[in-house]
Amino acid sequence: METHIFKSPPVKIGFSDASMVSRATKSDQTLVNVKGVEIGGPEVVIFAGPCAVESQEQLYETARSVKADGAKILRGGAFKPRTSPYKFQGLGEEGLKLLGLISMKTGLPVVTEVMDTRQVEKVSEFADILQIGSRNMHNYPLLKEAGLLRKPILLKRGMMATIEEFLLAAEYILNQGNEQVILCERGIRTFETSTRNTLDLSAVPMLKHLSHLPVIVDPSHGTGLRWMVPAMAKAAVAAGADGLIIEVHYKPEEALCDGQQSLTLFEFGQLVKDLRKVARAVDREIS
Repeated sequence: METHIFKSPPVKIGFSDASMVSRATKSDQTLVNVKGVEIGGPEVVIFAGPCAVESQEQLYETARSVKADGAKILRGGAFKPRTSPYKFQGLGEEGLKLLGLISMKTGLPVVTEVMDTRQVEKVSEFADILQIGSRNMHNYPLLKEAGLLRKPILLKRGMMATIEEFLLAAEYILNQGNEQVILCERGIRTFETSTRNTLDLSAVPMLKHLSHLPVIVDPSHGTGLRWMVPAMAKAAVAAGADGLIIEVHYKPEEALCDGQQSLTLFEFGQLVKDLRKVARAVDREIS
């Protein structure tokens, strides 16, 4: 009697050319438009602002200055995921309201982090871009909820995530119908301890080779050191990044969160001048 053994057909599990985020699926570059600011086009877009919203004065003075120097999008955390439960966790809803107020005063669109599915609706009221941070890249219910929105999502690479895992996290969002996704390389955890993270700039050309989604870089979290941010920001632009997200504080020495990696207002202005030179060298621009 003949025995038949069933063999399932070979199926590639994971990121593939059939994925929605794949450049093979969509050859044209995705452009994410945020109130007239286009991310993924010829311009290198700069997101800048404090790590955390602390006060109206702090946020307004920082926002006004970074806009004058060339930033197009204001960053600031209302909800802050911290390793220690005893550190400043953000102002919460009060911080969201301050972001909305300063956005109206300066005209800058706002990006801020959402940490939980229960926060999505409230954060959406004030944010033009919702950020899903490194610690939540594997939060699949949150990714799905973000996919149901029709607002841009800034997705940061998990600190221990491979490129494939990062792209599959983005796939969760696109799979729910939201194609307005911006990928952010923010450094990964390695055996190196001299910097906060290891900023993987090789991820920039790799992501742009594999995917049609715009790619930006966070040199602030990528290094954790103020003096290293300018060099890595310039390197990111040279590597092909579509934007940068940089922490800037009007008084970094008094910051309640990540002051050691935040540029001063003067340092940010000087950096943008240098970035314009690098952008021109690689046929990009910073207006």
